[in-house]
Amino acid sequence: MKRNAIIGLIAVIVVIVCAFLPWITVPADEGLRTYTGLSSEGSSFGEPGKLSIFVAVLTGVFFLIPKDWAARANLFPSAFLAAWAFRNMLLYSRCEMGICPDQRYGLWLSLLAALTSFVCVLMHRKKFV
Repeated sequence: MKRNAIIGLIAVIVVIVCAFLPWITVPADEGLRTYTGLSSEGSSFGEPGKLSIFVAVLTGVFFLIPKDWAARANLFPSAFLAAWAFRNMLLYSRCEMGICPDQRYGLWLSLLAALTSFVCVLMHRKKFV
């Protein structure tokens, strides 16, 4: 297994773990509310962590297959994962009605890991016969 695939697998695992970590905290009437990628009750964010986990698992499976077609096919899921993480960053970190959320480490780490997995896919080297 190549070094890029190992780093990509680690980044994919970090994306999966980050879906459970706190993404933002918002001041509310009863105190601070903490939202993760999988629990956002009381808001209209939905659960984007489920799609992140699914696409990260798909990307991880393609990293495990040591064929050139798998590296080419991995380009779409890893790019989608990076775009989805960037979309989550924009959606969760925006201010609404004068209330700005406090961004937590899970949101930033998820974006960084998704970008890392995409870069690992781009750095795949093909063997010439």
